Amino acid sequence: MPAPDAGSKVPAGSKGTGPKQGPRPRAGVPVWRTGKPDAFLAAAVDVARAAVESIAPAEQIGEHLGARSEGDRLVTHLFESRLPGYLGWQWYAVLTRNSRSKVVTVDELGLLPSEDSILAPAWVPWAERVRPEDAQTDETEEAAGAQAPSQGPDAEDDVQHDGDQHDGDARAASEQDDDEQDATEDDAAEYDAEDARERSADEAD
Repeated sequence: MPAPDAGSKVPAGSKGTGPKQGPRPRAGVPVWRTGKPDAFLAAAVDVARAAVESIAPAEQIGEHLGARSEGDRLVTHLFESRLPGYLGWQWYAVLTRNSRSKVVTVDELGLLPSEDSILAPAWVPWAERVRPEDAQTDETEEAAGAQAPSQGPDAEDDVQHDGDQHDGDARAASEQDDDEQDATEDDAAEYDAEDARERSADEAD
């Protein structure tokens, strides 16, 4: 069979044969089976609500949102959650029964997120979370750390030199003060001696 020309077009109105892809569900949000639920179990809303009230106060359980099929004679009832901090979440009660039996059994209870719930983002492996700027920051920090030890001894020498210079200045100032004090004492002694000589001369006269 000859290959179609490159410029050939698909006739309008024709449909592709590839698989049809729907929207991808959010991580953590349950995907329900499509199908009609068991009629007897779907009508047991009061049983489902009473079961949920065994794990949560009645004021935290809102209106009935619907019943979902989980399989043969297995139905999940959903109720609005009014629990603080869980906006958009739903209480659920899974009901089941034996074949040809009218006795409803509660199989499971709990709280589930919905499309309107606030959820944590999907987990991403560490190797995929690292960005180029993160690696650049690590390299900069390593380079700074490698330079720090080489600067250590020089900094210590500068501090030691400044300390020695300060000590020398202090000693010089102290010696200068001692010299000035000695000179003052000598002048005072000379003045006293001269005064004593003048008094002796006056007494002799």
